[in-house]
Amino acid sequence: MTINDILQETYIALSANKARSGLTILGIVIGIASVIALVAIGQGSTAAIQSSIASLGSNLIEISPGAQRTPGSPVRQAAGSAASLSADDADAILSGVADVANVAPSISAREQVAAKGTNTNTSVMGVTPSYASVRDVAVSDGTFITDSQEASAAKVAVLGPAASANLFGYSGATTSDIVGQRIRINNLDFTVIGVSAPKGGSGFSNEDDVIYVPMLSAQRYLTGSRSVNSISVEAASQDAMTQVQADITSLLLARHGISDPARADFSVLNQNDLISAVSSVSQTLTLLLGAIAGISLLVGGIGIMNMMLTTVTERTREIGLRKAIGATRTDITTQFLAEAIALTVVGGVIGIALGWGISAIVDATGAVTTVVSLGSVGLAFGVSALIGIVFGYYPARRASRLNPIEALRYE
Repeated sequence: MTINDILQETYIALSANKARSGLTILGIVIGIASVIALVAIGQGSTAAIQSSIASLGSNLIEISPGAQRTPGSPVRQAAGSAASLSADDADAILSGVADVANVAPSISAREQVAAKGTNTNTSVMGVTPSYASVRDVAVSDGTFITDSQEASAAKVAVLGPAASANLFGYSGATTSDIVGQRIRINNLDFTVIGVSAPKGGSGFSNEDDVIYVPMLSAQRYLTGSRSVNSISVEAASQDAMTQVQADITSLLLARHGISDPARADFSVLNQNDLISAVSSVSQTLTLLLGAIAGISLLVGGIGIMNMMLTTVTERTREIGLRKAIGATRTDITTQFLAEAIALTVVGGVIGIALGWGISAIVDATGAVTTVVSLGSVGLAFGVSALIGIVFGYYPARRASRLNPIEALRYE
C-alpha cells in the first residue's frame, strides 16, 4: 500500500461514522487543551512571582522577625518573637557590615483608609527615605519621604498607583492632581506628597496597592511599637551577597545575645533564596497540574482503543476479504494504526489551538498570568501521537492476525 492509499482508506474509514470519530477525538482535544492550559497557568504564575521578587530591588537581602527556618524547609517555624527586630538593628547593619550599600527598615499594617467619601483597606507601610533606593520604588508625581519628614514624624503619605486609583479614581495621567490631597488613616489626616510608579503584582503581593508613610509616624500613630516588621539590605554587588548574609546573621546573633544559630529569633533570606524557593514550589505545582490534566489524555487513549476494537469487530469481513486478495499482516496493521494515529493527531491539533486560546483568554482577564511555551506544545502534540501508537497498536495487531477464512465467514 502506498501512503496515498493509506490516507484515502483512513479518511473513508473515519468518515463512515462521523459521530463516533468526533466523540473519540473530543477526548483527546480535552486532554491536550487541559495540559497546555494548566501548564501555561503554572509557568505563568512562576514567571510572575519571579518578576515580582526581582522588582523588589537588586542584590536584596531580607531580614524578618521570627524563628530561623529548619534545614530543608522554606517555611519559618511559628516560634520566635514578632517584635525581635528594631531600627537600631538596621543602623548596626549599615555601620557594622562590609559591602552593604544601603539599609531600609520598614513596618507594615493593613488599615482602612478614606478620602473624599471613598475608602479602601490596604497595606500602610512605615518606611525610611532609603526604602525607595533599596526596594527600587520610583515616584511618578510628587516626592518620596524625606529625612526631615521622617525625623519629625510628619503626617505625609506616598500612594501606590492602585491605592490612589481606589481612593481618588484618577488614571495615571492625572495623578499629579492627587498630590496635596488629604487622606485619613486610623482617623488621622495625612497629606499626599507623591504617587509611586507602577510595579505590578496582584492580591496581597500587589506592590502598587500600598501607602508609604514615614516609619516614625507609623510607629507613633499606627502601631504604637518601636519594632519593625522587616529590614531590607542592599548588598554592594551580586558576588558579595552570600558573605553579607553571613555577616548580618553573625551581627544580629551577637546583638540579640543568642549563641546557638538554630535558636535565632530572625530569618535572613537573599533574593536568590526567595526565587529558588518559589521556583521549586511552582515547578512542583506545574507538574501536579500537568499530571492531573494528563489523566484526561489517558482516558482519551482508552477511548481510542475502545473505538478501534469495535471497528475491528465491525470490519471483520472486510479484513478477511483484504487478506484473501493479498493484503499482508503489515498492510492491515498499518491501516488500523494509521486510523488511530489520525484520530490523535487531529485531536492534538485542535487541542493545541483550544488550549492556546484558553490560556490567552485567562491571561487577558488579568486574573492569572499564563505562559505557553513551545516545549509544552511540542510535548503535548508528541504525547497525543504516542497515545495513538500505543493504544492503536493492539487493535491493529489483532486485526492483522485474523484468520481470513474465519473472517469471511463472520456474520
